[in-house]
Amino acid sequence: MRFRGVLYRALNPIYAREPMSGRGAALYGGRFNRKGVPALYTSLSVMTALREANQVGNLQPTTLVSYDADIGNIFDCRVGGALRAEGMDAATLADPAWRDQMKAKGEAQTQAFARRLAAAGHHGLLVRSFAPGATGDDLNLVLWQWSDAAPCRLELIDDENRLSR
Repeated sequence: MRFRGVLYRALNPIYAREPMSGRGAALYGGRFNRKGVPALYTSLSVMTALREANQVGNLQPTTLVSYDADIGNIFDCRVGGALRAEGMDAATLADPAWRDQMKAKGEAQTQAFARRLAAAGHHGLLVRSFAPGATGDDLNLVLWQWSDAAPCRLELIDDENRLSR
């Protein structure tokens, strides 16, 4: 599938001056990227982005950014048949033990799934949010490839250059 529209990301202020880097995900690994592999975890709504960034305890200081996106070749995890064809299912996507798998085996099942999708030419995947309080309507777009040009164009919306001040 192709995604065109606005994406949102709630960043730890440490990374606010680098909203295009994917550095935090590369340092720690995420559900859909191994350590050392940059990824941008974006959301289709502001509230989903805030839930994703503040999953434990109270709301912490957060920098909210938005992007204008036109990303081709997105894998849609909502399509069950496509998931099964890739050897994945909804329960494995939602498994909260992905961090334990990463520690024990070096790579979680969801990270291996993402690695295979990226190797097949997918720029990212559309998946429901698993953050506390999220519903099936809360969606994330996880990107492994992005640039300022097609077919994976992602442009930070910062018309007033606020982040460069």
